[in-house]
Amino acid sequence: MYVNVAVLKETHPHERRVALVPGLCAKLCALGARLHMQAGAGEASFLPDAAYSDVLFVSSGGQWLHEADVLLAVQAPSLEVVGKMKPGSVLLCFVYAQKNPALVQRLLERQITCFAMERLPRITRAQSMDALSSQSALSGYYAVQLGSVQMSRILPKVTTAAGIVGPARVLVLGLGVAGLEAIATAHRLGAVVEGYDVRPETAEQARSLGAEFVDVGVDARGKGGYARELSEAEKTQVAQVLTEHIQQADLVITTAAVPGRPSPRLISAAQLAGMKPGAVIVDLGAEGGGNCEGCVPGQTVTIGRVTLMAPLNLPSSLSQDASLLYAKNQFNLLALMLKNNVISIDWDDQILAQTVLTHAGKLMHSLNPADAATQEKTS
Repeated sequence: MYVNVAVLKETHPHERRVALVPGLCAKLCALGARLHMQAGAGEASFLPDAAYSDVLFVSSGGQWLHEADVLLAVQAPSLEVVGKMKPGSVLLCFVYAQKNPALVQRLLERQITCFAMERLPRITRAQSMDALSSQSALSGYYAVQLGSVQMSRILPKVTTAAGIVGPARVLVLGLGVAGLEAIATAHRLGAVVEGYDVRPETAEQARSLGAEFVDVGVDARGKGGYARELSEAEKTQVAQVLTEHIQQADLVITTAAVPGRPSPRLISAAQLAGMKPGAVIVDLGAEGGGNCEGCVPGQTVTIGRVTLMAPLNLPSSLSQDASLLYAKNQFNLLALMLKNNVISIDWDDQILAQTVLTHAGKLMHSLNPADAATQEKTS
């Protein structure tokens, strides 16, 4: 007896990741999985079919979807794919259900048990499954690289016979996983780094990574490791303190985002207008509309003398490492329910109970993943 586990080629625009990497095949088989993949599913991550062992490759995903007990994916599959899935089967992927009501309805109609990776609770035991965090860490790293390429000066201090240049000043707004990784990367590259977050407990983390913490005197700790919405008075206070730091920076990286909600506005047009000539902003909140006024999601624009970058799906640009981390996250989650060659879901397990979106034709939770995060992050 075994469990049929399927992996399709990702079809979303610019998505290069894959939900299964070669190093996990033997581990999945040991749990009782029989692996099927669509031919070429890993090619965009430079993982050819020949790199995989113990996998049956087929040319078309639709050939065997009706036999799959589990479907692993990065982005949510199309309505057509869900329509071919076996009723009662299990789907693991990013869903962002509030943006995909038609998909949710199809999952309910097909009685698919869907675990939405963005719904994973922010608790210590779930850290090895936390795909949002693993992918955000890569985004924070890459944001520094993207910004440095656009800058008209260098990050570190360099001494030459003609004189000394640098270091550049980098400001990171939002000290979640992406922000802290951006701080660490910019510090390693020799920049003078500052960090800010409305949650004052992040100050120690920022300092430990080599940054000065910008204290604005506002505490906005919220549920589930996310920040709460600021009042208008608090927003004014924060803006007054941050303006000076924003306008002194050569590179600003903004990372404030809550899955399923619009990204908070951190930089106004007035603040941007006062920035240094040649300064660069990398807005990692672009998926939710952007942290910076004037953000055009998916594009790089010039506003006055400032370059504003708003990349989308940044982890996909580092597809090989992103796939490795994501596949491990999914493996660890699947291992909670794939045991002794069968799928057995323990609904008393907090991780499974909070991550599930649909089951047996029923919507199990609110469509907003942030509402599911009722525990403070303890990492």
